[in-house]
Amino acid sequence: MPSYLHEMLLHLFRNRSGSAADLLRELDVDLPEYDDTRVDSSDLSDLRPAEYRADMVLFLMHESQKMLGIIIEVQLGRDDDKPYAWPAYAANLRARHRCPVCLLVITTNDAVARWAGRSIELGPGTQCKPWVIGPSNTPIITELKDAQANPELAVLSAIEHGQSANISLAKRIVSAAIVASADIDAERSRLYFDLMLISISPNILKATEATTMNSLGFEYQSTFARRYYGQGKAEGKAEGRIQLILELLASCFGPLTEAAQTRVRSAQDALSPVVVERMLKSKTLEEAVSQLI
Repeated sequence: MPSYLHEMLLHLFRNRSGSAADLLRELDVDLPEYDDTRVDSSDLSDLRPAEYRADMVLFLMHESQKMLGIIIEVQLGRDDDKPYAWPAYAANLRARHRCPVCLLVITTNDAVARWAGRSIELGPGTQCKPWVIGPSNTPIITELKDAQANPELAVLSAIEHGQSANISLAKRIVSAAIVASADIDAERSRLYFDLMLISISPNILKATEATTMNSLGFEYQSTFARRYYGQGKAEGKAEGRIQLILELLASCFGPLTEAAQTRVRSAQDALSPVVVERMLKSKTLEEAVSQLI
């Protein structure tokens, strides 16, 4: 069952699929020549009844040729089924598209990163080894120009390093991500602020908020950001949460009807994490909205 954090981390890659290649470069993966990145179906089942569905699949493309398939898995905790499922994901994707593939695991916990990064023994002489990004090897983005060039990677950096004991460094990372997120379109901005709010240490957020941004050469440009960090913080948080839920539903079921959007907004007080997770687990939009009754 997907959690808020799980689904929102995937949004970073849906919004900027090229970030997956950026992270693989950070891991010193030798990538093929490519000129485009394309998101593909995450259904990795073969013709047998067993169903295998990854969190996300994308391809590095050169002209019309698939150069590398990248399976992205957000893993927030240990799951003893994954060492059996992950090799199947890779084998099925490789067989279906006849191209090289790799598995990229994103986690926010170093212990989970160590577990996920172990070689999976398939049998004598045969292994499957995921590439893993966690707090210890996520790029540290402190410069505003770098954060603005890739807000999604900046937000991921803030999430991964926002619990750091090095408060000074964490403040710089979070500040860069906040300002970069304030300069993009309103929908992504709301999503990224909410994602940082639930992921970053409250002490870091408080220290960042208290810091004079001018001393770092930053300035909040977004009306939403100023409201969020000013008098209307509580209202901004509620607005961001509703927008997040609408985004998640749209990613699962496609464009939402006006009636569905109105129903979600009117049920704001009833949208507990348990209810939202039941909605996301539904098979249709109608079934998801019916969870609000």
